[in-house]
Amino acid sequence: MRRNLQLSPQELATLHNDFSLIQISFQDSLELFLDDCNIRNLRPYTINYYRNELNVYYKHLREQEIDTSPSKITTNIIKNNVILYMKKQGIKTVTINTRLRAIRSYFNYLHRENYIKNNPMKSVKLLKDRETIVETFTTEQLNHLFRQPDLHTFIGIRDYTIMLLLLETGMRANELSNLSIHDIKLKEGVIHVKHTKTYYQRILPFQNTMAKMLERWLSIRGVCECDSLFITIDETPLTKRQLQSRITYYGKKANLKGVRCSCHTFRHTFARLCVVGGADPFTLQRLLGHTDMSMTKKYVNLFSEEVNYNHMKFSPLKHLEKRV
Repeated sequence: MRRNLQLSPQELATLHNDFSLIQISFQDSLELFLDDCNIRNLRPYTINYYRNELNVYYKHLREQEIDTSPSKITTNIIKNNVILYMKKQGIKTVTINTRLRAIRSYFNYLHRENYIKNNPMKSVKLLKDRETIVETFTTEQLNHLFRQPDLHTFIGIRDYTIMLLLLETGMRANELSNLSIHDIKLKEGVIHVKHTKTYYQRILPFQNTMAKMLERWLSIRGVCECDSLFITIDETPLTKRQLQSRITYYGKKANLKGVRCSCHTFRHTFARLCVVGGADPFTLQRLLGHTDMSMTKKYVNLFSEEVNYNHMKFSPLKHLEKRV
């Protein structure tokens, strides 16, 4: 069979090491991007986030009858037909920024791999948003919340232990739900957190009260085929969704007002108590597993006023005899 005289677009792209010569479709480019995410071993949660946000981006462009081929997308289209389009629909700034992060990662990949000549997201910045208040539990709310689990039941003991652990360590819901019984080192008083958001494993300390409760829970949990630390009554691993549902349930049962009862609120509360207790920013960053100091600084700035207030109440100078 005789070959074609003219090189195909794929052959030309290979020859010039420039895949932008190929008119790749959005769907094909999306699969290439997600395949790369899998190769880089990103978490399934992250990959689903990219897939969902990029499909919404695709839907927005289709609604406006815009060619979705990556090579046809310009910075102006991103600004006018993506950002402004979402703003006109009344979509919140935080949601728009969440979508823009996914779109940026997608185009960064296509540009890096030479599927497109120009990156339309290169000069596009996230929208400025007002700082949101970080909600935390008060001591009174915590005490009321911890009175809700029925400590005469398997589920009650499990959930009580979970809430203690969230407050003691500031772990994320996904990190806690993926803990194994082998991750708990009772003698050393530490937990080995392996399934982290950042892929950097870390070791978290806990004190005697937590150690005693974990020891009791492990005794009640007993031996089963599953090695997850927290299990259901059917001896299956407690999922992240189930964990979050239980925390929400106790918040409603406690009738908490003015605060969202969630795993992340426990995390914020842990951060506040650390700052008030005098933890330095670098220690707090390590405990929370942040890759940079931005969120850590936010915690310090937000809660430093409480530190100042407490210092006014307990200032050592109050104990000195007045001489002037």
